[in-house]
Amino acid sequence: MKEIEIKVEDSKEILEEIQRHIGGTIEEKWSESMLKINNDIAKGSIRYIPFEWGVTLMDYDITFKEEIILKMHASDYNPIRFVYTLNGSFKHRFGVNKREELIEQYQTLIFTNKTIGVNYIHFPKDTKLDINSIQIIRKQFLKKRTTNVSTLNKKLYEVFVDTDHDNRFAHYGTLNLKMADLVKKTRNIKNKGMLRILKIEAKVYEILSIHIQQHNKLQQGVPLPTSLIKSELITVRKLGQAILKRPAKDYSLDQLSASSGLSQAKLQDGFKFLYTRTVTEYIRHVRLEAARELMTTTDLNITQIVYSIGFTSRSYFSKIFKEKYGVTPNEFKKQLIVPIAI
Repeated sequence: MKEIEIKVEDSKEILEEIQRHIGGTIEEKWSESMLKINNDIAKGSIRYIPFEWGVTLMDYDITFKEEIILKMHASDYNPIRFVYTLNGSFKHRFGVNKREELIEQYQTLIFTNKTIGVNYIHFPKDTKLDINSIQIIRKQFLKKRTTNVSTLNKKLYEVFVDTDHDNRFAHYGTLNLKMADLVKKTRNIKNKGMLRILKIEAKVYEILSIHIQQHNKLQQGVPLPTSLIKSELITVRKLGQAILKRPAKDYSLDQLSASSGLSQAKLQDGFKFLYTRTVTEYIRHVRLEAARELMTTTDLNITQIVYSIGFTSRSYFSKIFKEKYGVTPNEFKKQLIVPIAI
């Protein structure tokens, strides 16, 4: 087991301190720093990106070849951390506690400490880790004019306005599969330079909003659907992703139930929980989004698009398209044609 003691004044110094203890090289492009490691201690990368108003991102995509403990002193740099585990697991505890709390795959964690406190992050050996960690420096964040922390529930509000760091706080969240898709999107952005950073920043704020929404729901006593266990919800998410990739396929509730091994009732509960839609509503939503994308990016006519995404009736497609977007497909296509000034 290797313990890395970290006393820093910003998130980038954490990256540099990890490098000092386990090796690797740091590459920088624009404001994005990437620690790449391939040695006897670890293989993979840790990414750091700072944004405005005290918000930073650290992404772990790494496998440690021995157990690693980050002993992180809070000091004056003491952000609120919003953490999500896309793959693998890790353990967290405050220095005043002996018991470690396990953070499993698809689980969230929000925590901060007193200025004099210590945080322990315990990473396992030989486990592929994909961990998204967003840090917020409260004094800087609260200066942002668009920040309205008064909309937070009382407990989280107290944490945000505690700029003197007098309190420690930890919220061990439950399963959240919606966040998994957003975290993946932050890693799949192909743009370069400033556009890339701006797109990642937009996703980071979406992830933060889901962290806060989930925390509020749990405080209000909104539970996970009791009809499904974690593995069944993961199965439902895989179905949702498959539909997203192949919207034109002829799906039915019977077929999805048979292929997944889940009852139709569980499928409906799972889709309502993950996507706030029934199975049929979700399929229709995915197809309409695909149609709009094809109208925007291709020269296909409306009839070609209708059949390419799995609909069999152009009139029905036009009806539900207008219900969703407020314009007919033809009107939408016309809006895309920008007159050329002469």
